[in-house]
Amino acid sequence: MNVHTPTYMRAPGEASGVFALESAMDELSVALNVDPVELRLRNEPEQDEFKRLPFSSRSTRECYRIAAERFGWSRRNGEPRSMRDGRWLIGWGVASATYPMNFAPSSAMARLLPDGTAEVMSAASDMGPGTWTSMTQVAAETLGLSIERVKFTLGDTRLPKAPVHGGSMTMASVGSAVQAACRKAREDALARGGANDLSEAMRRLGQPVEALVDSKPDDAGQRFSMHAFGAVFVEVAVDPDLGETRVRRIVGTYGAGRIVNPKTTRSQCIGGMIGGIGMALMEHSVVDARNGRVPNANFAEYAVPVHADAPPLMDVTFVEEHDPHVNPLGVKGVGEIALVGVAPAIANAIFHATGRRIRELPITPDKLL
Repeated sequence: MNVHTPTYMRAPGEASGVFALESAMDELSVALNVDPVELRLRNEPEQDEFKRLPFSSRSTRECYRIAAERFGWSRRNGEPRSMRDGRWLIGWGVASATYPMNFAPSSAMARLLPDGTAEVMSAASDMGPGTWTSMTQVAAETLGLSIERVKFTLGDTRLPKAPVHGGSMTMASVGSAVQAACRKAREDALARGGANDLSEAMRRLGQPVEALVDSKPDDAGQRFSMHAFGAVFVEVAVDPDLGETRVRRIVGTYGAGRIVNPKTTRSQCIGGMIGGIGMALMEHSVVDARNGRVPNANFAEYAVPVHADAPPLMDVTFVEEHDPHVNPLGVKGVGEIALVGVAPAIANAIFHATGRRIRELPITPDKLL
């Protein structure tokens, strides 16, 4: 039959691949009777074993240290079905997260005006992660202007070219172009205006100064393996009679390079955590074997997490990372890594709670009963 091709939800490849790998790591820890965190730390690689390259930076150990401490992992009893809250079975699980740093060619224009304000533009888009805000921040910082005096324009194909808004690459790609364009415009204005202060230089010039810059990766990708990393800890409660699973808390710590806007970045990670709950416990496209159609092809029947499914605690922290190799801004992106480790951490927590290893997502009550 002509059936649809299975495809990714977010973090293509990494989300499903890490579910398999981190579930296997948890099974290995049980077989060896070694704490799951300790097993991962013992096997931390010195280099990217696939590419045979050193990492540009890798903060996995620090991520595990911080997240385990914030979660209270040392209080965990490793025996399955050993932790309870009344009639609920309690499980604590953990998983690693990783996503590559993507950096695509991009362009931006900066225009400095005689009144001391700036217009910066690129044909990027903003589907909600805060691109508008973060690009304005980068431009203001580079120009030495207050954020109120900078206007950033995006979302128009007539503007300087930008890559697709995906792959966690927007900040690295467009942000680097914005930084370069603003730096060139500032340097030109100061040189032509004969002043050390940008506002004074523009006042003297009395006319706009423009800089159009193309930004692209250098050869650092051939010398280093570049990834963001994280550690995700989860607590679940499972009803032993009904098979219902509730996620009680998620703690995630990430090494994602420079964090330009901590508030919007934290929101990205919370969104990824909730998306991971959907991946682990709810989301499933059912295919009718008679005709190849998807009968639950609407939000009335395709289950996604709502407020009632979100845990009361979603704790997000970032390791301080200074990576000079990834891109001029030193960012790695967080749009996708926030989802990557959540589903396996939930699955491992469910095993710890119930003693049942489920290898197929979503983990619905019928699979636990």
